[in-house]
Amino acid sequence: MTVDRQHLVFDADDTLWENNVLFERAIDDFIAWMAHPTLEPTAIRTILQDIERANSTAHGYGSSVFLRSLHDCFEKLSERPADDAARASIEAFVQRLRSGQVELIPEVESTLATLGRRHDLLLLTKGAVEEQQRKIDASGLAGYFRRAVVVPEKDPEAYAALAAAEGLDPARSWMIGNSVKSDVNPALAAGFGAVFVPNASTWALEHADLPDPLPARFHEVARFPELLGLF
Repeated sequence: MTVDRQHLVFDADDTLWENNVLFERAIDDFIAWMAHPTLEPTAIRTILQDIERANSTAHGYGSSVFLRSLHDCFEKLSERPADDAARASIEAFVQRLRSGQVELIPEVESTLATLGRRHDLLLLTKGAVEEQQRKIDASGLAGYFRRAVVVPEKDPEAYAALAAAEGLDPARSWMIGNSVKSDVNPALAAGFGAVFVPNASTWALEHADLPDPLPARFHEVARFPELLGLF
């Protein structure tokens, strides 16, 4: 166990609470509603994923961008713009994501409570500021973090900026999250340590290869409470 005080930076979506599983349910409902006459659901998912990749690059993340992607996918598959009825149906799928409810991952709160007595905790999440703040507020976890920061993208520059703004020594700082693409690789590139906490529901566009060889300041845990054995 680490005995000196560290800076522990946590991801939010799919690390502290479930998030992508809600999008997956919306996608399942969208595909069923489309009832495409020739394409299998897996083919529609592939088309939608390509659209999501392009839109996230151009417009960022969150339910509003997801809504845009569903509209784009509908128009591509239907070869026509959505009429009022179709728009209302598509927006209903996304409205469920804005309900304000947050489902914490088991033992997250008790683990944060213990870690907060040992270390300096911060939250770093990406997406639309208002939407992410709504989830942070609904989670009831805000009080465990010295500060919660929302950024448009989590790249090495974002981690360097966080270190500068919050007075973090990267050699004593760790990023903890479920995404290799956004939490592990860019944090390591910025000189942080990284702890990978896999989530089976992680968004496909957040998948990436881990460094090879793995650096000394990298750990993987199967469950969130296992962080107590590291810190």
